[in-house]
Amino acid sequence: MFINRLNQLYKPARLLYYVDADDAAVKDFYAGRICDDISRNAKAYGTYDHPGLFYIKSSGKTVIGIEFRADDENIDYPEGIDHVTLDGAFFYSVEIDDDIDVSLETIRDMFRKIGEDDDAHRNYSDLAFEKEPEVISIFHSGNKLRILCSMKVTSDRAPAVINDDAESIDKDFLYKKAFIDPITNHYNWNHLLPFLEMPMDHGISDYAFVHFDIKEFKVINEVYGHIAANKVLCNVVDAMNQSDFVYTSARCHNDNFAMMIKDMPEDKMYAKLEEFFESLSHIEDDPNYRIYYRCGVVPMQTAMLSCNRVADAGKMAQALGTDPNRTEITFYRDEMQYDNQWSNYLKAYLDTAIANKEITVYMRAQTDIKTGKAVGAETMIRWNFKHKTYLYPGKFIPYLERDGSIGKIEDMVLREVCAFLARTKSDLPVTVGLSVSRLNSELVRHLTSIADKHGISRSLISFELTASSPVDNSEQLKLVINELKAAGFKIADPNGIYSYGEPVTIEEFEL
Repeated sequence: MFINRLNQLYKPARLLYYVDADDAAVKDFYAGRICDDISRNAKAYGTYDHPGLFYIKSSGKTVIGIEFRADDENIDYPEGIDHVTLDGAFFYSVEIDDDIDVSLETIRDMFRKIGEDDDAHRNYSDLAFEKEPEVISIFHSGNKLRILCSMKVTSDRAPAVINDDAESIDKDFLYKKAFIDPITNHYNWNHLLPFLEMPMDHGISDYAFVHFDIKEFKVINEVYGHIAANKVLCNVVDAMNQSDFVYTSARCHNDNFAMMIKDMPEDKMYAKLEEFFESLSHIEDDPNYRIYYRCGVVPMQTAMLSCNRVADAGKMAQALGTDPNRTEITFYRDEMQYDNQWSNYLKAYLDTAIANKEITVYMRAQTDIKTGKAVGAETMIRWNFKHKTYLYPGKFIPYLERDGSIGKIEDMVLREVCAFLARTKSDLPVTVGLSVSRLNSELVRHLTSIADKHGISRSLISFELTASSPVDNSEQLKLVINELKAAGFKIADPNGIYSYGEPVTIEEFEL
C-alpha cells in the first residue's frame, strides 16, 4: 500500500453535524454515495472540509458528517440532524488509493507504523500519536482516500516567541534555531558562513566550493509526500557527512545544499562529484524514480578570492544546468560573471534603447530562385548601442532570450511590420523572428491582438522560430505552432530556398 504522507494540520473547536453510519452507509461512503442530509451541505459557507466518515472515541460512534465553524452568525447551520462539538486538535494527514480496504484497526496500525519513523517534530512544537486517537476522519476525493488522525501536543515553544519572551528561551534552543536545519538536523547556511570567512580556524587552507540542488524536487514532494522528500534530503546529508573529500557542508534552504571540499584537479573533482550524486540517484519509496542534480563548482582560486561571496559564483554556475533528465556539474569560469552582468545590464537598459530608437528594423526581399518572383520579405534588426557602436545579434539576442526580454524587441518588430503592411496594402508575407523561449498559448493571443489592431490579414505574417539554446519541451512547441497556424499566421520554412535583396530600413523598403 502506497501511503502519501501529506501534512500536519490544526482544526479549532468545531461543530460536527452527522448521521449514524451503519455498515450499509459505510459501504455507500466508500462507493462515493453520501446521504442527502449531509451532502446538501458540502459547499455551504463555514464548512471546514468535505463530508466524511468519522470515528469518535469518546462517544464510540461511527458517523457520516460534515464540520462547521462554531458560533458564526453568517452560517446557516443544518437543521433536523444531530451535532456534537469537537475540541480543537492537531491531525496527521495521509492519502491512499480508494481501492484499498480499510478499517478502524488497519488505520490505527497504519498511523502506529508512521509514528515509528516520523517524530512529528516541528519548528516550535512537537506532536505525538495517541494509542487510541479521539478522532479519525476519512474523506473521499476522486480515486483517493484522505485520512486524518488526531494527535496530542507534547511540547509547545511557540508562546515565548509569540510573546517576545527572550528570557524563557534557553541558549541551546536558540543555537539550534540559528545554525541547525530542523528537517535534516544538519548544519544550515549560517553555520557554513564562518568557515568561508575564516577557513584557517578549522585548519582549511585550500578548498573548492560546491552548490547544488535536486532537480524536480517539487515532484517528489507532491507525488511521494513530504516524508519521502525529507528522506531524500536526509540521505544527501548522510552522504555529505560520510564523504572523505568534504570539509564541511550545509543545507542552505529547500533542496539547496553547499559544501566546502578538498581542492583537486578538475577531472578528479568531477569524477568524485559524479560518483557522489550517482549514489543518491534513487528514491527509497520508488526505486524506479531517478533523481538528478544540478551542481555548480567554484575552483579553489576563485573560491578563495570570493570568500563569503562564493555562493554567488556557485549559484551562477549551477543555474546553467537546464537539462531535467541528467545530473549536470558545471565549473565556474570568470567569463560567467561578465556574461551575467552583461545580461542584467541589457535587460535593465532595453526599454531605454527602444525608446531612444537605437534598434532599427530592416527588411530584405525574398525571391524564389526557381521562378524569380518576389515571394515576400524577411526582417532583421540592428542595435546601434547608445548611438555609438553596433552590436551584432550574438551579443544581445541569446542574453535576452534567457528571461524572455527578447519579446520586447520582437513585439516592436511585429508592430512596425504590421504598420508597414497596413500602409502599403501589400499582399506578400513578411517573415518575423519569434524566439521559441516565448512560446505559450497566451503568446498566441498577444500576437493576434497586435496584428488585428492594425487591421491586416494574419496570413501576411510568417513567423520564423529561433532558438539560441536547445528546446526543452518539443510537445509544447508543436502545440503552440499549431495554435499559431490555427490563428491564421504562417510558419516560415527553414529549408526554403530564396535569394535575398540588400537589407534596407523598413521606411525605405518596397514590395
